[in-house]
Amino acid sequence: MSRSARLVPACVSALTALAALTLTACGAGDGAVRGTPGGAGVRDPYFPKAGNGGYDVGHYDLRLSYDPDTDHLSGTAGITARATQDLSAFDLDLKGLDVESVTVEGRAARFHRTGQELTVRPHDGLDKGETFKAEVRYSGTPRTLTDADGSQEGWLRTADGAVALGEPIGSMTWFPGNHHPADKASYDITVTVPDGLEAVSNGELRKKETGDAGTTFSWHTAEPMASYVATLAVGDYGIHRSTAADVPVYTAVREGESAKALARLPEIMEWGEENFGPYPFSSTGAIVGGEDDAEYALETQNRPFFPGAPDTGLLVHELAHQWFGDSVTPKSWRDMWLNEGFATYAEWLWEEDEGGDSAQDTFDRLYEEGEDEYPDLWAFPPAEPNGAAHLSDDPVYQRGAMVIQKIRQTVGDDTFYDIVQGWTAGHRHGNADTDDFTEYVEQRAPDEDFDAIWDEWLYGEGKPARP
Repeated sequence: MSRSARLVPACVSALTALAALTLTACGAGDGAVRGTPGGAGVRDPYFPKAGNGGYDVGHYDLRLSYDPDTDHLSGTAGITARATQDLSAFDLDLKGLDVESVTVEGRAARFHRTGQELTVRPHDGLDKGETFKAEVRYSGTPRTLTDADGSQEGWLRTADGAVALGEPIGSMTWFPGNHHPADKASYDITVTVPDGLEAVSNGELRKKETGDAGTTFSWHTAEPMASYVATLAVGDYGIHRSTAADVPVYTAVREGESAKALARLPEIMEWGEENFGPYPFSSTGAIVGGEDDAEYALETQNRPFFPGAPDTGLLVHELAHQWFGDSVTPKSWRDMWLNEGFATYAEWLWEEDEGGDSAQDTFDRLYEEGEDEYPDLWAFPPAEPNGAAHLSDDPVYQRGAMVIQKIRQTVGDDTFYDIVQGWTAGHRHGNADTDDFTEYVEQRAPDEDFDAIWDEWLYGEGKPARP
């Protein structure tokens, strides 16, 4: 995320257990079911209610209809998951919207709403290891959420439609799911909108059809995707198709916005592969909305979203996230620096390779004069942000990038690029945390001592002493 340019299953509480036993009846039988309820939340250090325990989602099949004139969204969410314990009930994250019905394995299920939790009790219990499909029908006016840092996410109305941006928890405003980055899945997103508008999402456009209800767009994402980088943009967009790094490029640019910077996308893609390893997805692109659509750019998978035409540095940053954040996704929001530190460092590398300041020059300038541009640069360590309101602050981005440069300075370029490309390959389409990264670096450079980097730059309070 670029707001400056942004697991363990929990044991269910007594209240949640009580709710699971007193669920609102929706046509299900009253027989006893085996198992215990899955946890409501996965104990994320910054968003403890996000995600749910007891199951792992493999695929989302979202069938949606949206009318910008009324701001009305109706949908059916098909969720294919595997139970990781014997389940008598499980939770889905859904903020707002009206739930009309829930089925599990084709049979009506009881459900209950409490805050962002949609608790579902299947007609029969689910065995550990069992794959099951839940289907939720819902509708209403999607919400916009205000984050702890004051920025807005979720469903954002635009001049001629809407855009859905989900970091960190906004995706629960437009579809029910297991909304934590630790649970990634493939997606089919089918959207019907009024004729004359485009509906742009992740992955590849499989089909576009016009009928009596409007125009329907069918998008497919085969590679695993965290829900926070799922997106949907509805509006008057100009569509452009091309190829870069041997994958199809699909860009959507709001009418009246410039697409000039996107001309360098193929060049940046090839540069990214040279530095970070093979591109991890089967398509790429960008969505350029209006300047008032959002306050930040976001690395939505396959095609980042930009509020207005980006400059080259921002385009580099968000495309780098396809490797760092979208493919290698953090296990928890505490590990945000692994996304933003690497994406910021990508900007430094691009500047260096373009003949500008070297990454070391940028590091030196930040160390000597960084407080002038980033007053909170040394406010907290990159790996331990001071709460949810500070996940997108400068220590995560700029000081995170400084950690990466310290590693490069220590091991030299050959080993450094081996580390970076090995990291993206070894955790491709998976999840990783800070401990995974530090252990990996030490394994790849066993003769080096990284204690000072971890202790002073990654976890240390205040401004580190300059060696």
